[in-house]
Amino acid sequence: MVTVTTTRFPELELVHRGKVRDMYSIPGHGDKLLMVATDRISAYDVVMEDAIPGKGAVLTELSLFWFKLLGDIVDNHLISAVVDEYPEICHQYREQLQDRSMLVRRTRPLTIECIVRGYISGSFWKAYQKNTTVCGFELPTGMKESEKFSQPLFTPSTKAEIGDHDENISLDQMAEIVGEERARQIADISIALYERASEFAGTKGIIIADTKFELGEIDGKLILIDEVLTPDSSRFWPEDKYELGKPQPSFDKQFLRDYLSSLDWNKKAPAPPLPREIIEKTRVRYEEAVRKIVS
Repeated sequence: MVTVTTTRFPELELVHRGKVRDMYSIPGHGDKLLMVATDRISAYDVVMEDAIPGKGAVLTELSLFWFKLLGDIVDNHLISAVVDEYPEICHQYREQLQDRSMLVRRTRPLTIECIVRGYISGSFWKAYQKNTTVCGFELPTGMKESEKFSQPLFTPSTKAEIGDHDENISLDQMAEIVGEERARQIADISIALYERASEFAGTKGIIIADTKFELGEIDGKLILIDEVLTPDSSRFWPEDKYELGKPQPSFDKQFLRDYLSSLDWNKKAPAPPLPREIIEKTRVRYEEAVRKIVS
């Protein structure tokens, strides 16, 4: 498979180059977008200089799987992931598009990150150690790292541009941005998606500790967009190795974060170079995630 770090499609218009995905508009198809998952990887909101071979294909395969499984909860933006079904102008870029792209409906993305947490981990655990009230939730005292919440928590954040940090906000703050009724819809959909996915992942021996959904709107209707339940946007833990009170082994980029945290790096661009061993071990974790979930 071709390793793709930066796409270049001269006959298409680049709409947005994100941390991982490149988005293009297609002449004569204003209601559609071409979304390409590259092999770029980010950590601490910084894009690494080194890519993870095949990562974009993993993200795409998982997203397609979850779109199908969750389709009865909320509609999504997928039109097709088959290059032959894309507008003809795209066919000349087949080598870069194969297995890592989706033709999608153009939506108006929400300005909110839809985060659902089933277990206390990562930045949420760090915040809890300082104050048991986190993102407006008054949590019980004495919780242990990686402990399961009594029920999933919806903890929204604002979106950040490359190099900036997402900002956690409370449900009340989100309601001020999108309105109370819309805020309830967003939270309900996000939690329903998480619960369905967690139930399925459990049959595969995987715990979904937390995840981030992206929602957009078409004619006022909420639509699931972007990537869904991938190692980039979720924490996947092996259930047979779960142990309360400590960090968990994972099938996601936490391994990369842990490596970067061991370095004398200020977590700002430019990113340090990644050793071949770290690239390979990250690749293996991503591929293991898709194999366990989809097979």
